Amino acid sequence: MKEKSTIVLVDDERNILTSLGMALEAEGYKVRTYSDGAAALEALNDDPADLAVLDIKMPRMDGMELLRRLRQQTDMPVIFLTSKDEEIDELFGLKMGADDYITKPFSQRLVVERVKAVLRRFQPKDPANVAAEAARVLERGKLKLDPERHTCHWDNSPVMLTVTEFLILQALATRPGVVKTRDALMDAAYDDQVYVDDRTIDSHIKRLRKKFKQVDDNFDVIETLYGVGYRFKEA
Repeated sequence: MKEKSTIVLVDDERNILTSLGMALEAEGYKVRTYSDGAAALEALNDDPADLAVLDIKMPRMDGMELLRRLRQQTDMPVIFLTSKDEEIDELFGLKMGADDYITKPFSQRLVVERVKAVLRRFQPKDPANVAAEAARVLERGKLKLDPERHTCHWDNSPVMLTVTEFLILQALATRPGVVKTRDALMDAAYDDQVYVDDRTIDSHIKRLRKKFKQVDDNFDVIETLYGVGYRFKEA
């Protein structure tokens, strides 16, 4: 029988710890909760987990500092919980090695699905499938997406993407020239019936463009069709 994954939740809001903890336990995960970063770091040093969900703003040690210290000793996947006005913090955090982020307010179901998605990317792979996975590397002009390694390059320069951003870009680049509605992109990026606002997709597209423009100011392959959706420009 497969052992349950252990999820660590770190947030100074008790109601978030309680509600998210119950939602994750209902999905079969083992859950450990901490109300500040310092306590979480000490506990994780003694007893590692499979994934951590960290709030950015916390007393004693915030999520950014906790992530920095964790990355000195582990590549355990990390998801940030952040407020919408913390975009600079979240982008900085992702460069430090966070795997995804979720903006507040959020639904418990959304967090559960993002946890599932991130854990799937870190599951050990069957050696027999390595060749098949390698064949799935997606190349479109200067873009190279490797789903197996969760890496993205533009003109050989690495671009750090969250799980959600990666899935949205993959959905667009798989069929260049084909318009993807916001609903279609939500289906690609969010498992099952997770309901998110249309503006959430717009926000992810905005961040995708910003990240690519940091490595190539002329990046323009994600096109907006107002009132319809988005498409990846054909070569």
